Amino acid sequence: MSHQGNVIDMRCRPAYLHDFFGATPGTDAFETARWLNRRVGTRGDDQHFTRSLTDEGFLAEVREAGLSKAVVVGRHTPSQHLPNDRIHQIVAPHSELVGIGAVDPALQGVDGAIAEIDRAIRELGLSAINLEPGFAEPSRHPDDALYFPIYEHCAALGVPVSLMSGPTTPDPRFNDPSRLARVAQAFPSLPLIAYHGYWPNVAQAIGIAFRYENVHLVPDMYLFQPGSQLYIEAANSFLSDQLLFGSSYTFRPIRQSIEDFLSFGLPDAVNEKVLYTNAKRVLNIQ
Repeated sequence: MSHQGNVIDMRCRPAYLHDFFGATPGTDAFETARWLNRRVGTRGDDQHFTRSLTDEGFLAEVREAGLSKAVVVGRHTPSQHLPNDRIHQIVAPHSELVGIGAVDPALQGVDGAIAEIDRAIRELGLSAINLEPGFAEPSRHPDDALYFPIYEHCAALGVPVSLMSGPTTPDPRFNDPSRLARVAQAFPSLPLIAYHGYWPNVAQAIGIAFRYENVHLVPDMYLFQPGSQLYIEAANSFLSDQLLFGSSYTFRPIRQSIEDFLSFGLPDAVNEKVLYTNAKRVLNIQ
């Protein structure tokens, strides 16, 4: 099944970026990356991602999958730091790559995080800011007061905020879409991007997106898991402007994820939005 048009992959990171993504064969982390591929339905080689152990291999993967843009997402948590400078270094030389920066006000202090947002956006040219409240120490919800100055600053800059959700959150109670509602309500002009779409709490996540048009769901690899049919049903109605495609590469092949998405049989106009125009609008990609 082919798709005539552009595709933006909202969650796509090279294996060489970190052991977590499979940078070092023979390690436990590498085996975990293989396990996750099997877990989310990868067909064929469960270590396909080793191709992206080099910059050239990653670019070839992106191009051969037919992506117009691959979004490389940064991370700043106590357990894993993918520095904004590193994200910039990866994406800046290549027009196909877009970078999202990250801050953690618990680690950096609110003032330090805000200064880093300014640097990431203005100097490094990154397109959004990623927060991972559930991975903070201690775990937090998105509506924790600590993050409100971050939202306020990003809203003033016109910069989207992405948030990590989903079943890998260390304490599942922090994978709670209802806690995003207060943020969406307080900052109606701020685009909020929920990575992993709060799966498996799919109905609740869709309910928040129904109420707040600034909430965008990127179920990425979980779009192909049980319970995710609700995202597709909603994409046939109100969610068509708020659902975005992501492969979660290295944890799932890019091309397979596009093909699997197309197999849902959504109307062409909806496919175009989910695969391309929604992400282009939210990240202000030129």
